[in-house]
Amino acid sequence: FTSTRDMFTWMNKEEGRKAGDVYEGVAEGLKNIYRQKLLPLEKEYQFHDFHSPALDDPDFDAKPLVMLVGQYSTGKTTFIKYLLEQDFPGIRIGPEPTTDRFIAVMHSDSDGVIPGNALVVDPKKQFRPLSKFGNAFLNRFQCSGTNSQVLKGISIVDTPGILSGEKQRTDRGYDFIGVLEWFAERVDRILLLFDAHKLDISDEFRRSIEALRGHDDKIRIVLNKSDMVDHQSLMRVYGALMWSLGKVLGTPEVARVYIGSYWDQPLRYDINRRLFEAEEQDLFADLQSLPRNAALRKLNDLIKRARLAKVHAFIISSLKKDMPSVFGKEGKKKELIKNLDSLYAQLQREHQISPGDFPDVKKMQEQLANQDFTKFHPLDKKLLERVDTMLAEDIAKLMAMVPLEEAMSKDSGTDKIEGGVFDGVMESKTPFMYKGGEGINAGVGEVEWVISKDRYKYDSLFDNLNPIDGKVTGASAKGEMIKSKLPNNVLGKIWKLADVDKDGMLDADEFALAMHLMNIKLDGHDLPQELPAHLVPPTKRGF
Repeated sequence: FTSTRDMFTWMNKEEGRKAGDVYEGVAEGLKNIYRQKLLPLEKEYQFHDFHSPALDDPDFDAKPLVMLVGQYSTGKTTFIKYLLEQDFPGIRIGPEPTTDRFIAVMHSDSDGVIPGNALVVDPKKQFRPLSKFGNAFLNRFQCSGTNSQVLKGISIVDTPGILSGEKQRTDRGYDFIGVLEWFAERVDRILLLFDAHKLDISDEFRRSIEALRGHDDKIRIVLNKSDMVDHQSLMRVYGALMWSLGKVLGTPEVARVYIGSYWDQPLRYDINRRLFEAEEQDLFADLQSLPRNAALRKLNDLIKRARLAKVHAFIISSLKKDMPSVFGKEGKKKELIKNLDSLYAQLQREHQISPGDFPDVKKMQEQLANQDFTKFHPLDKKLLERVDTMLAEDIAKLMAMVPLEEAMSKDSGTDKIEGGVFDGVMESKTPFMYKGGEGINAGVGEVEWVISKDRYKYDSLFDNLNPIDGKVTGASAKGEMIKSKLPNNVLGKIWKLADVDKDGMLDADEFALAMHLMNIKLDGHDLPQELPAHLVPPTKRGF
């Protein structure tokens, strides 16, 4: 048998012989096609001055990034401490605005802090383009390295608490929204944290959320400190949050909100404990999927970038075409900028481009005002054809490699986040695991068969069905089972699980098991695909 890795390399080489390109993995392939096919188009039409800087190797190799955004004192830093189950260098927690800087929390063999100016010249880290935000920002940026198992799977970015009221009028000294946009483009998840006590969305927070538009697929909303309010207040808080978000996010879909209390202290009101546990499972399962889907996300982001670069090339070359060669350049430039939306409409018709692929008109007009139109280049069909080939052929080849790469990371165990709170929340071996001791998990680890205590009820029902040789037929069991009002397909599944010896009939033990499984389903729990060992009747444990 060959290992997955050998098969992977062999398949790549086979593909490569046909296509002339051999890639070690998806990230390697993305680097190559970006440098050879997309980067020349970006340079030709000054894409980097308008939209985002050129991508470096660390952008393709980096671990998934999770960014936390929220007003001050919504528990962002505490959330990171909760995930890691340890402090990290430079951690400050308090009710006042404590985190006054962007902190990238990353894995390192020893604890230490790398200041912003040193961080942006490190070729191994993906932060080099941040130097454009200047010294005022770099003095407020650092990387905290700590030896945590969780950080082997993901890196986390903690952001300064967003201010409200009078405080937000104090200028930060750097383009805070610009930095957020830069990170939003590169991270895999953006967690927007809200405090159940402070739901007001300040002006700066509103601008921050608006800066994250276009990355809606990455945003998850967390309503933190939910244990601080009782049942009735929590319903009101949730409703108010949805109303506020509806106005700011401006999307017709309802955003998914994870309700919980993300720290390791006792719950103040534990009436919603079950709800918090279920929400925590969902949120952590979502984060758990990041390493698994990292390659697909990078592919997706590159396709997004390529489409924007193509549209940008059309816009710039059209502006160049409409410029006069000698006189009246300044007047024509102003006129072209003013009529940019009609140019958008014209390009949509000419090239069948969807309106959603175009950059924001207002932002583009502001940027064009500072550009010299005479330095723009006319349309180069060859460069565009290269990008079209990349989208049609190269990306498809890389897509075919994704499942194999995922299988390899599964083999090596790098497809999930381990350590920290993930081990506890995703635990399936202790009585405190999610839904431990209830539903299908009731009776795990007990000496006595869990169904024995209700046996007397089930045995009297069994005797009423007139068993022959200690067994009831399917027809007579059906009459009793149908009284549960469960659908036939569910009852069929219960029958298959309960008929342990597969003889098409149920004895007293199997009948009791069928009744127990029906009650589990009626109580709102899920049925297993296979019968767990602790539910197998003691008399059938040899089967």
